[in-house]
Formats: sequence, C-alpha cells, structure tokens
Amino acid sequence: MIYLKTQEEIELLRENNILVSQTLAELAKYMKPGITTLELDRIAEDFIRSHGALPGFLGYNGFPNTLCISVNEQVVHGIPSDYVLKDGDVVSVDCGTFMKGFYGDTAYTFAVGTVADKTAELLRVTKEALYKGVAQAKAGNRVGDIAAAVQEHAERHGFGVVRELVGHGLGRRMHEEPEVPNYGARGRGPLLKEGMVICIEPMINMGTKQVVFERDGWTVRTKDRKPSAHFENAVAITKNGPDVLSDYAIIEQAIKQQQQ
Repeated sequence: MIYLKTQEEIELLRENNILVSQTLAELAKYMKPGITTLELDRIAEDFIRSHGALPGFLGYNGFPNTLCISVNEQVVHGIPSDYVLKDGDVVSVDCGTFMKGFYGDTAYTFAVGTVADKTAELLRVTKEALYKGVAQAKAGNRVGDIAAAVQEHAERHGFGVVRELVGHGLGRRMHEEPEVPNYGARGRGPLLKEGMVICIEPMINMGTKQVVFERDGWTVRTKDRKPSAHFENAVAITKNGPDVLSDYAIIEQAIKQQQQ
C-alpha cells in the first residue's frame, strides 16, 4: 500500500527532515580527528530532543542508537562506538527524527580532514547520483527512472552500486512502500504520483558492489573493504516536479564554516 500525503502532511515531513538536516549540520562542527562516533551520537540525541522531537532510529527494530554511523568500508547501519575518527576517514551519518506523528530520514557522508583524491571523487559522484535520481522523481515517471539515473551515473565513473539495500517511502512509518532501488531499468516499477514521499539514497562503493552483513546484525560493509559513500534525501512528488524536503545547504554551510 502506497500512502499519498496531503500538503499538510508533506509540511510535517518537511519539518522533520529540516530538523534532521540541522542535526547533521550540528555534527559537522565536531566532525574532525579525535572524536568518537559514540560522542557524535550523544550530540545528535541531545540536539534532536532539545528541538522537541524523538530520535527516529533509537529502538527502531531494536537499533541501539540515535545515528547510523558508517566509517570507510562500512556502507550503512554502522553502530556508534568508541572508534576515534582519524584524518582521511569518510563517515556516512544517517539520522532520523519522529515529531508530530511523522518521520524524518536524511543521510550525508562527511570527509574527515583530508581524504584521498579517489575517495573525494567517490563522495562527489555519489552525491551527483543522488541529484540525478531526485531529478527523475516527478509525477508520471516510475521508480525505475530514478534507479536507472543513479546506477548509470555511478557506473559511468567505475563505482559499484549496492543491490541489497534500497530507498523507501516515508511518512507515519520510517519505511513505507514503495522500495526505491539504486539500480534498474527506466519505465519500470511503481508509478510516481503526486503526494508520494520517498527517500532516495544511493549507496555507492569504490570497488565491488558486493557487501557483507556483519555479525552485529546491523552493519553492512563492502566485501573488498574499499570505502563506500551514502547520501539520502526525502523527496515529495508534486505536479511541478520533485520537492526536496531535506536541506543539504544547511549541512554544507556548516562544513564550510568548520573548514575555515
């Protein structure tokens, strides 16, 4: 069942995703060598609660923390720990909120200090793939149009597109239908209709597309242990095209300030 949202419901989803974006921007201030991923998790939980929301991931299907923090070869669903960030790490932070009956869900991959040129390219291409997918998120298109746009851009640059994990619908539940893969054929899959809200989230690997599910029951890493990147936007389908509910401008302004 795919739930179509009213404009009022889309605004509540926007409010959640702006708060997630603000949380990620807050984390950008601390995203430097020497901090542990568990410290970042505590900062995010305090920030979300201080803004009148609940952490959307905490306790979700038993997940133990506020953030999914996935470092280097970890693709997604990494559990915050005593791992200390070091120069050259890449850190995918996936964050969710629950407020006023709806969820927010947005992710961003941060570079810690100075990363290798190839790693920087991976992050750039993954974000570009997200934007190419978002551009296809319009009424009358199909999910496959988004998936193909993401896959084509990533593979054109020689990167691996993860198959086992997908984007999803977003609303009163964190994961709703339809599933939104990052690979596929144009013109296939569910029809995109005005009022749908979906999360588009490319998970792109520097090397092989193959992944391994770790024994902790959550963490997914690349099989070849090469770095992975992950970017996610929540997007409403409107008659005028995609309405992006997440706000990367907030995050990237914070990154720029932290680099000065």
